[in-house]
Amino acid sequence: MTQPTTVRRAPTALPEPLRSALGLAAHGLPVLPLRAGKKPFGNCPDCKNSACGDRPHMKNAGPCQCPAPCHGWAAATTDPHVLTSPAWAPAWRQAHGVGYHPGGAGVTVVDLDNPAAIAWARATLPATRTVPTTRGEHWIYRGVMCSANGVRPGVDIKSHMQYARWLGTGTGRILEVPPAVRALTVREDTTLAARKVVSSLPRAVWDRSAATGCRHNERFVRTGLERGLSLVRGRAESGAGSQAFGAARFLAVQHTACPGPCGLAALGEEIVAAAVAVGVPEAYARRAVANGLNTGQGATA
Repeated sequence: MTQPTTVRRAPTALPEPLRSALGLAAHGLPVLPLRAGKKPFGNCPDCKNSACGDRPHMKNAGPCQCPAPCHGWAAATTDPHVLTSPAWAPAWRQAHGVGYHPGGAGVTVVDLDNPAAIAWARATLPATRTVPTTRGEHWIYRGVMCSANGVRPGVDIKSHMQYARWLGTGTGRILEVPPAVRALTVREDTTLAARKVVSSLPRAVWDRSAATGCRHNERFVRTGLERGLSLVRGRAESGAGSQAFGAARFLAVQHTACPGPCGLAALGEEIVAAAVAVGVPEAYARRAVANGLNTGQGATA
């Protein structure tokens, strides 16, 4: 009697973008599929126009539990079970590439979109890991910061709440995000003449009650602060935002060896007030000072 023959079906091959994504996810990069045009896949009907409340880790955190790769960068994940799930399968079959969330990977991408932008970066920024793109280069730095498009002609910053296209590992050693890159997210064109602006911010004053763990005496702290404030006030026509960043960073660096607390928040408030007084919008001033303090606290005095 003829024995029945068992027919074994060959496993279905994974789409190339999915294979690449799984390899990247295994190394800690949160990834997502990109459709034609280098764009993420759009929200499904249930999530369109934020009807679902958005992903829990987005700026407007919500209750979305959609299994599909909705919400752009916020869908990026390192979970192989999610990446290979049935809900993601249609997107991978249509995918033209792989994107990743730089902030989730702990990096910042300086996206240089043309030869002029590349020339500016080579003359201005410390050389770091470089990845060629279709029209320019991605410069990769270690560290996370806020994202912003058009910080200079042909230059975008992609880190927190943004995605970037995966184009390979690139070449070169990855450096920490330099102050010059963080300063790019401060808008210089918003500074007005001092005579046109009156700051309505209450002026916080640093004192020992807020700096019980500072190793410096009050004269040292006040002298450094006043120098920084003078530099900010001296940029009434333009550049006060970057000057506020630099002043905050300088002050924070002086306190890296202190046991803390050092009252850096109070020092920051004084710098914000000085920047606002010469025409920097408060939101920009606070962002510049926060970036400066954060950068300085991660530096070595």
